[in-house]
Amino acid sequence: MMAAAQTVTAATGCAGGNSSGTAESTAAAASESKADEEEAADAAQADGSSYSGTVMLYSSMQEDQLIAVKEAFEKKYPNVKMEYYFAGTGKVVTKISTEAKAGHVDADVIWVGDASDYVSFKNEGILQQYTSPEAEAIDESYIDPDGYYTAARLVGIGIGYNTTAVTPEEAPQKWEDLLDEKWNDQIVMSDPGTAGTTAYWMNAMMCNDGYGAEFMQKLHDNGCYLESGTTATHNQLAAGAYKVGVCVDYVTASLAAEGSPIAFLYPENAVVIPSPIGLVADCANEENGKLLYDFLLSKEGQEVLVANNLISVRDDVEQTTDVGELAEKAMETDMSELVENSEKNLGDFNKMYGL
Repeated sequence: MMAAAQTVTAATGCAGGNSSGTAESTAAAASESKADEEEAADAAQADGSSYSGTVMLYSSMQEDQLIAVKEAFEKKYPNVKMEYYFAGTGKVVTKISTEAKAGHVDADVIWVGDASDYVSFKNEGILQQYTSPEAEAIDESYIDPDGYYTAARLVGIGIGYNTTAVTPEEAPQKWEDLLDEKWNDQIVMSDPGTAGTTAYWMNAMMCNDGYGAEFMQKLHDNGCYLESGTTATHNQLAAGAYKVGVCVDYVTASLAAEGSPIAFLYPENAVVIPSPIGLVADCANEENGKLLYDFLLSKEGQEVLVANNLISVRDDVEQTTDVGELAEKAMETDMSELVENSEKNLGDFNKMYGL
């Protein structure tokens, strides 16, 4: 009986030892599995595969640039589809205003050319506050103090000319040169009512004591013609319909890169526009909207913009444009003054052109 008892005891002790070992092994396996899952999740987030769904961008940029952004963004986040609506700033702003009055703006992110529009978007409750982690690499002067928008590119407005008809030596070097009678009926610009960048330029010029409404009237009297949009303006100038014009740096650069006979220069008092992005309040895809917002401000996203003839707002991105030199030539503007006078100035401009 003692032997049997000892055998049972030994067996029980042996069984108890195995149970403890199995529990430890199971816990270790579970811990390892959790670590593997976390590592896989981190890897998925790093390569963008953990994000999914869609994101909608409303923009006035050129479509080829939007396509470049879309391709780069979707490569980084393969399960997120970037959709976009693009048109001239006037049409985009009208769409936003109409949708806001109906109760909801269908965009997640807004990116138009006239920086002063963002003050209105902010005041009307169309945007929400968002501070991107990428903002640390961007000068605070490009960021709304209240955190509603951040400049994602710089746009320069200067003088363009057809290189077949005008040599670099003959080209106007300052805004006043456009008033020379030799350019009579040979000047073109985009309609500020449809092109946001030109609207900003017109407003800045009208608010500047050195130019004002008098300059704009003289420009009209010297035979300055309006085209319906930015693309049409530059295409017509490149085609030789006009010799000189009020042009946008990146649009001119894109056409020149394609072989069109068009060139651009920054005159003294060039108008430089910080073109912001904003996250829409109560947007349908907020997390993906933030994802796109961050991507546009990231070094990777800014390099995509620079590769498509845009000017980066980051100091750590290599680009051919000397931003410091451009800043020295740039006209000083007061955003609050531009916002306050934009409607009146556009109305006065339209009267000059019989619009």
